[in-house]
Amino acid sequence: MPPATTVADSSTHGVCSWLPEGNWEVAMRTSEPTTAHGLAAAGGAAALLAGHTAAGAARSLAEIAAATAQLWTRSATEPISPARAVLDGAHWGSQLVARRRPRWASPHEIVFEAPIARLRDFSQGAAADVVPTLVLPPQAGHDSCIVDFSPSQSQLETIRAAGLRRAFALDWVGATPRTRHTIVEDYIDVIDRAVDAIGGPVNLIGDCQGGWLGAIYAALRPERINTLTLAGAPIDFHAGDATIAASTQLLSGMWGSAPYRTLVTLGGGNMPGQFVLANFIGMQPEAEVGRQLQLLAHLDDSEHLDRYHAFEDWFKHTQDIPGIFYLWLVEHLFRNNELIRGELRVGGGRVDLGEITCPLYLLAGETDHITPPAQLFAAAESVGTPRGEITSRTSSGGHLGLFMGREALREHWPVLLADVRAHSAPCSP
Repeated sequence: MPPATTVADSSTHGVCSWLPEGNWEVAMRTSEPTTAHGLAAAGGAAALLAGHTAAGAARSLAEIAAATAQLWTRSATEPISPARAVLDGAHWGSQLVARRRPRWASPHEIVFEAPIARLRDFSQGAAADVVPTLVLPPQAGHDSCIVDFSPSQSQLETIRAAGLRRAFALDWVGATPRTRHTIVEDYIDVIDRAVDAIGGPVNLIGDCQGGWLGAIYAALRPERINTLTLAGAPIDFHAGDATIAASTQLLSGMWGSAPYRTLVTLGGGNMPGQFVLANFIGMQPEAEVGRQLQLLAHLDDSEHLDRYHAFEDWFKHTQDIPGIFYLWLVEHLFRNNELIRGELRVGGGRVDLGEITCPLYLLAGETDHITPPAQLFAAAESVGTPRGEITSRTSSGGHLGLFMGREALREHWPVLLADVRAHSAPCSP
């Protein structure tokens, strides 16, 4: 994510709630790096991004070459008439644009619905005989149902299968004109409301952006957390060779926060989810190219079409992010890296990761290009949890695979969750 401005004294809870309609801009103040510092950081970032772009272009060309070879091989064994080629092209085009709204796969009930989040209960009537588990899904312009992607790829069902039958998830609601003034303290409040409704303390699981939010919450409310599990969550936002951190440094060094204040302005005070999606595709273009070409090569394969649409329905369905919240997190976390430095202030106080003393579980993806493992594993050096109660695992997959990939759900999550279950002594009814 790129640089942006901050909220005027974001440590004051509800600072934006009084702003008159149409004047959301007055809540922002620029906090730009010095020119010398910014340009120095931009130089190194530019080199990293240039290498990443070149590698991505090469991989995209390789995908095109492989798909072309596959189609030529198919045409040699199964001659295709011009009419069939036209029909296949039309079929391919129709499949490319066919979209359905993504859905949660497992039975559940909605406990409450707030302007910025819903609390979903997957307990299915389970007795209150175990510490409840609350999942904070990723919050990066997509629907939260990634944690319940399909019956066979569901983080929520994996949690229940581990004996943590009282399972809940917050479902982040896309930003609207009404919620564009939302700040981080509002998200802390909605987690508080969820824990109150569930009956804490809870086993808190934070995925990706839900992970750094979960870490902040655990540091501010340690008494409400039984265990903390973070997956693909940036804690040290500058660790590793991350393209997001590099792009932030590059744009900050050259233009400060202006580019992304402009994007939020274009979104009417919110960061458009389509812009976030375009950024993700641009980070790994070969994945997009390969997925669409594989669709062309498998138009007659109903199982392939089902898998393609299940992912595309989720990936291409976007939702906006509250503008002021987005600009806050980009400046304070992605640019200034204040969480790991112990300088972040939320709700009038400093966020001290050392206040986290509960058992900690960390799951990273070896090929995660969004949150390199080093960004997550830095948490182990900053929390107050004894070393013997910190468990770290690495999946061979990438970022999204941590939440819905078969390897992570079958080989890594069950191991971590079994230990979480062992720490979840029965609760009194």
